[in-house]
Amino acid sequence: MRPRLRPRGAGGRGAAAPAAPKPLLRWDEVPDDFVECFILSGYRRLPCTAQECVASVLQPTNETLNFWTHFIPLLLFLTKFGRLLFLGGRHDLPFHHPGLLPLWCYASGVLLTFTMSCAAHVFSCLSLRLRAAFFYLDYASISYYGFGSTVAYYHYLLPGLSLLDAGVMTPYLQQRLGWRVDCARLIAAYRALVLPVAFALAVTCTVACCKSRGDWCAYPFALRTFVFVMPLSMACPIMLESWLFDLRARNPTLFVHFYRRYFWLLVAAFFNVSKLPERIQPGRFDIVGHSHQLFHIFTFLSIYDQMHYVEEGLRQFLEAPPAAPTLPGTVGYMLLLVLCLGLVIRRFLSGSDLCRED
Repeated sequence: MRPRLRPRGAGGRGAAAPAAPKPLLRWDEVPDDFVECFILSGYRRLPCTAQECVASVLQPTNETLNFWTHFIPLLLFLTKFGRLLFLGGRHDLPFHHPGLLPLWCYASGVLLTFTMSCAAHVFSCLSLRLRAAFFYLDYASISYYGFGSTVAYYHYLLPGLSLLDAGVMTPYLQQRLGWRVDCARLIAAYRALVLPVAFALAVTCTVACCKSRGDWCAYPFALRTFVFVMPLSMACPIMLESWLFDLRARNPTLFVHFYRRYFWLLVAAFFNVSKLPERIQPGRFDIVGHSHQLFHIFTFLSIYDQMHYVEEGLRQFLEAPPAAPTLPGTVGYMLLLVLCLGLVIRRFLSGSDLCRED
């Protein structure tokens, strides 16, 4: 690995003047693990102090808009969840009502994801080890968010699907396909397994993403994109519902925002994997317009659409709740996941290999 560069001006005599912003570096002036594909300039020095990292959010570096494209959505979601959980939103429940426990899980996932991404992009130049630690935490927060989304789906959206109603599906299969199948046991098995499977996926995805920072991985961005798509499979019942039944007529909010969310996710994945537009003209989009900034923007749009149909699912749930969510089945699951993800990150940080740049 290329030796770390000594900051310019080090060792000078006399009283220290107010520190001016340090000159930015090119890709061949920073350690290899710090270089991003097709980004030629705008790199901060390594190591920086925490104060220099914070100050850099107001300077034109190649990380500045990576921070702002998640910090502004973080403020928007804080306002939105504050209204729903503490100001009542369209319901009159106190914030500690059991019916809001899945919303708390979902909100914590969304807010943690944006917070950790902001922290990773701001403080990634403290040191190589801390850089790896922040991005491990970033991956873990995305997995945590994915599981929190599944908890919200499980309580607010899945109970209203005809696909998971044995009284609808059993005669449907007999009339349409001629299958004499009692769907009650299959649906009960699915309901029993959906959260444990989502939990296992969250841990597995974090392990895979942390491993992708190793030198063995030739296509880390493609691998991480694929891994982050895996938990989205937990929303398959909603997609099947739209194919088998008239979801657009029965729940237009869910139909429109669900498919628009997945459109935004496809666009985000495209930019994350393709590294466009900087792949076409390296150096031109170093500060503004590179693929990771676009990835952030479209990811925000996807979560914004998701929040619309989660909120609508909450409204329908509160009108006729099938069963009150329990503390162990919601917050308890999330706390156990935090413990497991913490152990995963500790295991990777204790390894001898420092990982590749994100």
